[in-house]
This record gives sequence, structure tokens and C-alpha cells, in this order.
Amino acid sequence: MPTNKFQKMIFALITVIITVHAYVFYSLYVVNGSILMEINGTNGVVAAINKQGGVYMCGSYVPIWAVVLVEFIFAYLLEIIMGSPLSFKLACKVFKLGETNPVIFETSIICATVGLMCPAMSLIAAFLYYPYYAGFNIVTLLANWLKLVCFNFPFAFFTQLFFIQPAVRSIFKLIFRKNVKA
Repeated sequence: MPTNKFQKMIFALITVIITVHAYVFYSLYVVNGSILMEINGTNGVVAAINKQGGVYMCGSYVPIWAVVLVEFIFAYLLEIIMGSPLSFKLACKVFKLGETNPVIFETSIICATVGLMCPAMSLIAAFLYYPYYAGFNIVTLLANWLKLVCFNFPFAFFTQLFFIQPAVRSIFKLIFRKNVKA
């Protein structure tokens, strides 16, 4: 859909804005919510995060907005540098751009993007959320990374394929409706 560099950056921006918020919610509420509430003795995830002074990141507790901002920066840079260009190239290796049904081609790009971005962002998250208070161990880091990939990959695949990318494409068409029609 994006035809020039500016449009590609806007497309990536919309994607990352939606994706980062979805992942922060998923990580804090779905994956870690019950643990946070149990440790802090609260009935809600937000109350648990507030009681402990924020979300543990890089050896200290930071507010949720800081988590969103840090993950946004990493995700946007990774999407622009690696995710979009490589996923398009991978899709082109399997399918011919002009000859393949556009839905199949777009689906292959989404799958390739998830396959690239999920392990990469999970590795970054493994470093960001590593329990540095216990000392650093590469085996623990790798185990945390594998755990994050196992938690995040199914969520990433299904949300990107059925929710996030259709929403991004609709928003993109609204913003660039004159260019998209032409």
C-alpha cells in the first residue's frame, strides 16, 4: 500500500503505535497480571503496578508511559530498519508481486514481519526486563528470551493478521485516500 518512503514511515508509525499499546497491555495484564496482583496484594493490575512504584525495567521501576515510550522507540526503529524491508523481500522470494492475489501477498508480508519482529523485540525485552538485581547470567537471558518468544509469537501472529494490520490499512487509506485511489 505505501508507495514512497514517507508513506512507509507513516504506515510503520501507525503499526507501531497500535502494536506497542497492545503488547504492553498483553504483557502487563494477560501474562503478568495475576502475578503482579498476588505479589502486591491488590485486586487490580494498575493498583499493583502503582503499589510497586511502576514497571520493572532496566533495574528500576518506571511508569507505564515510560515503558510504552521505550518500547515504541525500539519497535519503530526495528520496523523501519529491519521489519518492513526484509519482510517485503521475503514475500517477494516466495510470491510474484504482480501475479499473486494481493490478499495472499499482504498476508505473506504480515507473516514474515511477525517472524522477524517477534524474536527481535523479544530479545530487546529480555534485556529491558531482565532481573538485574539477581546478577547477570547469559543462560537466564536466553531462557527469558525463549519464554518471551513463546508467549508473544501466538499473540503477535493472530493480532497482526486479524486485527492490527487490517486496522492500520483502514487508517492508512483514510489518511492517504487521494493517493490510494490513484
